[in-house]
Amino acid sequence: MNKRDYYEILGVSKDASLDEIKSAYRKLAMKYHPDRNPGDKEAEEKFKEAAEAYEVLSDPDKRRRYDQFGHSGLRSGYDYHSYSTIEDIFSAFSDIFSGFGGSIFDDFWGPSRSERRARHTGVGEPGSDLKIRLALTLEEIASGVEKTIKIKKYVKCEECDGSGAKRGSGYRACPTCGGSGEIRQVSRSFFGQFINITPCSTCNGSGRVISAPCPNCHGEGRVNGEETVSVRIPPGVENGNYIPIRGKGNAGRRGGSSGDLIIVIEQKKHEYFERHNDDVYYELLLSFPELVLGTKIEVPTLYGKEQIKIDPGTQPGTKIKLPGKGIPHLNQYGIGDQIIIVNVYIPTNLNHKEKAIIKELLQSENFKPKNSKTKDFFSKIKNSFF
Repeated sequence: MNKRDYYEILGVSKDASLDEIKSAYRKLAMKYHPDRNPGDKEAEEKFKEAAEAYEVLSDPDKRRRYDQFGHSGLRSGYDYHSYSTIEDIFSAFSDIFSGFGGSIFDDFWGPSRSERRARHTGVGEPGSDLKIRLALTLEEIASGVEKTIKIKKYVKCEECDGSGAKRGSGYRACPTCGGSGEIRQVSRSFFGQFINITPCSTCNGSGRVISAPCPNCHGEGRVNGEETVSVRIPPGVENGNYIPIRGKGNAGRRGGSSGDLIIVIEQKKHEYFERHNDDVYYELLLSFPELVLGTKIEVPTLYGKEQIKIDPGTQPGTKIKLPGKGIPHLNQYGIGDQIIIVNVYIPTNLNHKEKAIIKELLQSENFKPKNSKTKDFFSKIKNSFF
């Protein structure tokens, strides 16, 4: 099968700079990486093809010979790798990019295996994160609140202090990897020798195993338990906000670090108010006489009762603003408002005397609707919605 032109594979011109070649390869590597294309053999082959093209074009001597003689100017198995696994690619490029502050894959796939091993201490495995939902009232959201939560989770075994090892015993070299923490598999082919390096599954890459397991946790270093956690909720949170508490998740295995506790905020439905951003809306039902004659009335707010004045002749749909009676802005200065929307209560069970009074009022000119412009009417209706 004929090889494709390396410049064509990377999509660069023949006079492209090293930075341009590197940038082009980065895009292809991210596009065709097997983690993004699980089970896609074509994408995996394109990933390997791009790696081979980059290896040649990023090396001045190999690129010069390739430009002069094409593929025939390169000796297969010596001047470039014929990559058989993804690990081959990462192993090869970890050296090539060591002078550039790390692999170009670091910012997308995280730290390299060697960096992960360098951070690893002991035989432990990190614990998993926990996620819980915390329901809050609007009053709690407005003022901020401190909550105490009891959580069922894995906790450190007190018998072995989380190590997983029986008291008086310790660790020994892993019999599977001989203490290296890695398993190396060597394969040979017509193109040369390939070495595939993977973390040891017996010791999880640490190189050590427990000599005698703790009888209380059976070598896990953790047991089922519960913990009480206090958390301060700042004012202004809303549905979907979350608060991470470092190290309060599940305890790790055999001395591994604990995961985090993720508290996800849920806002309870309120009896009176609806929240829109940091404003709260309240519907005030008034009788027809109160709207006609005007009145003073107490309304609820998130901070207690507030007396407001209703002017004579107030129309349904009128909005009354109470500045600063809404929700504080999260991590910012300022507070939202409370918006009161006036509505009229229409009774449906009038007695004979009440009906007679209403009929008498209907004869008055002041109680007959005046013609209004249709445009103004629909504008008011539109503005009454949130």
